Amino acid sequence: MSTLGAGLLIGLLSGVHAASWGMYKDAPHEGFERKKFLRSVILGGAIAPIAAQLMGLDPTTPSGAVLLFGVAYVVERLIAEVYKTFLRESDQSKYAIPMQLAVLGRPIESRAVRVLLGAAYSVALLGLMILVHRYLKQAGPVSPVMVALVGSIGGWVSAFGGAWKDAPFEGFQPLKFLRSPLLAAGWALLLAQLSTDMVVVALAAIGYTIATTESYKTFLFPSRARGKFAGKPVEFPEILRKRNRVVPVYLGIWVAVLLMLAEGVRRG
Repeated sequence: MSTLGAGLLIGLLSGVHAASWGMYKDAPHEGFERKKFLRSVILGGAIAPIAAQLMGLDPTTPSGAVLLFGVAYVVERLIAEVYKTFLRESDQSKYAIPMQLAVLGRPIESRAVRVLLGAAYSVALLGLMILVHRYLKQAGPVSPVMVALVGSIGGWVSAFGGAWKDAPFEGFQPLKFLRSPLLAAGWALLLAQLSTDMVVVALAAIGYTIATTESYKTFLFPSRARGKFAGKPVEFPEILRKRNRVVPVYLGIWVAVLLMLAEGVRRG
């Protein structure tokens, strides 16, 4: 398979993976929307070939494929979350926890203010990535401790964002807060065996952290509503049965990724 074809395939699979857990959890409450499901798939397919080119990843190798899957995953999720938080206009009353940007649980109604804050947030993330890259380029070889610290950065961003959104409604939960940084650090230590580029490793690590967390929350507790739908009725009960069709595909992608990871580590 060509590099472009492999990158496209990996991106599509990352999008299917993310769309599957999203549909599994949300569709019973808000119905199945094909365009919403395909949005992640199309975005993943578009992101991965570009990311492979920019980051020098070869998706025809096990190591490159594993890293690219994680990078495409996190970039697609970031775009989706920025859109939902800062740009999208939707009725927030259907959620137990607002999905739009909120302060102390109260959504910011002004779209102009949200767009401005979203731009500032995006620039800050890009600036952080550039600073980390420049620092590590000067620092030379990094120790396992540094790998874990750098790898956890995305987890801390996710943890603070989650606490900002959820804590006004659920209270601050220390274990939940630490979950993403610790998972991201662990994934970074594993993925660092595939690449010395710590920006790539850190991005892929947070991608796999999202995939791991959502797999745990979605499929180990299938009857538990997501926080944003806590206490809300199941409006589409027929989907509770139909949604199981995505599970074999979802698990199959996980198995393929883990097998490639094992092969990448074996090759060193």
